[in-house]
Amino acid sequence: MPLQAVASHRLYRQIAEQLRGLIEAGEWGAGDRLPAERDLAQQLGVSRPSVREALIALEVQGLVEVRTGSGVYVSAQGSRLSRSGGTAVDQADWGPLALMQARLLVEAEVAALAARHAQPQHIKALTQAVRELKARARSNQPARAADENFHLVLAEACGNEVLADTVRQYWQSRRSPLFERLGDHFESEATWTHAYNEHCEVLAAVRAHDAVAARRAMRQHITRATDSYSISWAKAQPPPPAQRNAA
Repeated sequence: MPLQAVASHRLYRQIAEQLRGLIEAGEWGAGDRLPAERDLAQQLGVSRPSVREALIALEVQGLVEVRTGSGVYVSAQGSRLSRSGGTAVDQADWGPLALMQARLLVEAEVAALAARHAQPQHIKALTQAVRELKARARSNQPARAADENFHLVLAEACGNEVLADTVRQYWQSRRSPLFERLGDHFESEATWTHAYNEHCEVLAAVRAHDAVAARRAMRQHITRATDSYSISWAKAQPPPPAQRNAA
């Protein structure tokens, strides 16, 4: 059963369903390694990040397992889950890549507005969230709650209810199993330390009522978070053939 190019709507979901169908059809059995991410992207006519999202979705469902430095394999129970129907990809889930692109546009402007309109109570709440993030990072504990609180307070401080509700919706979507698993792949003490420093830059700009600096700091923060996700996922993939042969 050959792979087919897919349309652009919810790409990761369509890709996941195609791959699931191939597992169900016996194209890959339990223990088989799926083609490399770059090869899947080329055959499907999509970007590599979209393929990553699809593979993580399949991992959440238990159909595949990611082995660092080796690749993505059909899990021991993958074939059985596929034949029995398993758990389909959630139709309501946004793809991580699409969400990060939206956040980059919206939350950068939210930060700029917050720099203009933030009140003392907002500054106090943002400072407390940053302190909590630092404490969690230093103890090598997930800091997702502090991270979310910082962004939601910033949205409240921007003075626009529509934008604030939009940011809340973004963060609600991050509580899905897909995003939780994504975090497991790339969150670490180092990434949380970087996040702490980036939040400090946003806070300093908001405290100084510098909208330009706040926008820039937020854009850098979200861009770096997206890059961290991509770099960490790449570590799970086998090296290109040329590199394997050279080794």
